[in-house]
Amino acid sequence: MEQFYCHITVLLKNKMSACISFFVVVLFIFIRSAIFFETPGKEMDKIHGMTKNQPPLLHVPSQPSTSSEDLSNHPTMPNQGTKRKRDHESSDSEPPLTTDMEIMLKAKQIMKRVTDNLVHTIIMHRDIISKINKMNTVNRKKAIIGIFGKSGEGKSFLLSAILGKKNLLPSGCFGACTAVITQVEANLTDSNYTAEIELFSKEEWEKELKDLLIVLSDENEDRNEDFIEIAEEKITALYGDDADKKTLEELKKDEKFAEIENLLSINKETGNSKKISKSDVSEFASDVARYILNSEACSGGWYWPLVKSVTIKIPDCRELMEHIVLVDIPGTGDCNKTRDDLWKSKLRECSSVWIVSNINRAITDRDPWGILKHCIEDLGPGGECKSINFICTKTDNMDPVDFMRAARLPEDQISEEKEQKKMCISQRNELAKTRVKEKFENSKIKKRFSTDNDFLQVFTVSSKAFFDTSLNLESIETEIPKLQDDLRSLNKSINRELTREYVNEAKGVLSLIQSVQLDTDKKTAETKHRIRMELENNLMKALNELDKYFDNIYNDLEQRLSKGVEESVQSCVASTKAFIMPIAYNTLEALCRKGGCHCPKNRDKVLNLNKTLAKHLHEYIDEDFCQIFSMSEKTGKSVQEQIDKFTIIQSDAAYRRSTIFHYIQNFIKTEETKLKTSLKRYIVDMKKDIYSSIKKSIVNEMVSCYEQAAAFKGPGCLKRMRNLLINTVDKIKQNMFNKAKMEVLKKCDNLKLHIKDVLESELKRAMDLSRSQTSKTKSMDVSKEIEELEGLLEQLSD
Repeated sequence: MEQFYCHITVLLKNKMSACISFFVVVLFIFIRSAIFFETPGKEMDKIHGMTKNQPPLLHVPSQPSTSSEDLSNHPTMPNQGTKRKRDHESSDSEPPLTTDMEIMLKAKQIMKRVTDNLVHTIIMHRDIISKINKMNTVNRKKAIIGIFGKSGEGKSFLLSAILGKKNLLPSGCFGACTAVITQVEANLTDSNYTAEIELFSKEEWEKELKDLLIVLSDENEDRNEDFIEIAEEKITALYGDDADKKTLEELKKDEKFAEIENLLSINKETGNSKKISKSDVSEFASDVARYILNSEACSGGWYWPLVKSVTIKIPDCRELMEHIVLVDIPGTGDCNKTRDDLWKSKLRECSSVWIVSNINRAITDRDPWGILKHCIEDLGPGGECKSINFICTKTDNMDPVDFMRAARLPEDQISEEKEQKKMCISQRNELAKTRVKEKFENSKIKKRFSTDNDFLQVFTVSSKAFFDTSLNLESIETEIPKLQDDLRSLNKSINRELTREYVNEAKGVLSLIQSVQLDTDKKTAETKHRIRMELENNLMKALNELDKYFDNIYNDLEQRLSKGVEESVQSCVASTKAFIMPIAYNTLEALCRKGGCHCPKNRDKVLNLNKTLAKHLHEYIDEDFCQIFSMSEKTGKSVQEQIDKFTIIQSDAAYRRSTIFHYIQNFIKTEETKLKTSLKRYIVDMKKDIYSSIKKSIVNEMVSCYEQAAAFKGPGCLKRMRNLLINTVDKIKQNMFNKAKMEVLKKCDNLKLHIKDVLESELKRAMDLSRSQTSKTKSMDVSKEIEELEGLLEQLSD
């Protein structure tokens, strides 16, 4: 009996120990799972970027538990570690994936499978865990397409046609209010039409209303008529007819005043913004209209003067606009500095520009060409514009008889009326394309861009005929499908780039894991140490080469800027006199009040004294600057090309045949690629900052003069303003232009230091990560997964 009790006691102790061990293992697995995935449903949505509109993920088969019988060594590599039975062994026979989304989902499934199995095989370094988690949180800035064009040129109807939704946007919402920035993008979260309206604060509007009333109370003969017109438009749009003749106290008694105050009251959840969301497109268009339209026929209750910007989000257009935003560029006719700064910042972000003009005025109308000329610095050397689409609208609107007479065509050439009109439309379209291209090629505008032959494309569209088949134009003849293809191609290229970046980084992370699991003895650790020393040596050599390159461009810019300073000092006083002498008092006062730049409502005549003063500095560096910071074509001396050439992996590496070096090399290469992508985006931002620093530096030197001149009132004030401006420029010219020069060179030097610092610190960190300590713990073999990712990369390059 005593032996029985002893036997039972031993069994219970063993079971107790087993239970405790089992509980510890389960607890460990749970903690590791919690690190990688918050909850299965929610985190899978995060990993795959799913939304309600996206298809569900393919089922990821669960992995079988690993037993000692499953362990085997790789046939070609010693000490490969744990070999797992895979449900995907027959994946070689699977058909190739056809879309970038499928490839992205497949890559994420592979990473999900790996992270699931890591829990059972190895306690990973926290930096590796961090890298895997960060792969799913990358935010990419969308491509911005800026749209220029006056109200009535068909911009709203054009966009409705491109998105295939008739009457999607209220007619005139693009350009009806020159002050409001309106942008359109895809709604990727639900199936509603939404508008996010950013409003001025209550305090901001109170200040602007007082300024508008001061403008209206000005009774001088030489008062600024542009400002008067803007003030009248805003006040009557909000408060109704004759409101522009009322005082502030009288306006406060109007019921609309309280309504506006309530609208502008800050909401804790939404801040100074209002959101409209509708499932019905007609209801949406009706609700959003009062925030972006103006009506002279029915004044009062139009809120556009209170609006900074409107973001309209459209459902079911992922294929066209998932990564694209269309922005109406309103111009600088508004006297509000907040709006002025906002549209300029948007302008510099445009990667492409659409110029929309009625086909009858495409060549002769000065407005679109004038806007483009005014914005050239913010699009070209000071921006990131890579292409221009000139869109001639309303091509269906024509009289065939008038056209045939003007073109001297025989009127009896085609007897059938519809076919005759179709023929005339086609001929006028081709004529318009030829003449627009010729005008661009012969203009000074082209010279300010580093361009190729495809920089300008001309489209001749009919949005009306796209929806109305009775107008006898085939869909393709309206050229709306061509614009859709243009958007689709851009969207797809961004998608492809994002997918390639993800798959490439996934391959790098798995290569790092594979190199860790190969690290099983002292000899391997020594090999990794020697590899590290060789990579560090290569890094120092590559950084030295980068140093030489930046020293060369620094010297080139320094020489050109010095010549620009010399010429600026000699000519600036005469240039200032020639600029300000023809300007009337109110216009000059407005220019000084706005920091040296004023744009009348006639937007092709922008007055900018700062630009005049910066002219020679810009002219002397423009050619070199466009080559150094080229956005598209290879120039042989661009920063982007130098970044592309940079690598610490050499083809004659001493250990290039080593298996462990193969995986470390894969990891380092992917880290290099990721760094280069990040640096290229930084370089584009710095390009804008460097180029605009000349004008900013001049403004900083002139700002006190502008403020003093704007304050002059009474008899003789115009003469005093002119004298002050001329004398100030003469007094500070040497110091002002030298400061502008040094600011450019300082920023170029900072760019070099930042690039070198990022490359050195991040690549050394990658080397540290790849040089793990010898581990007795067998980790999982991910060579099969690496092969799968390499296959996906091949598909992406096809």
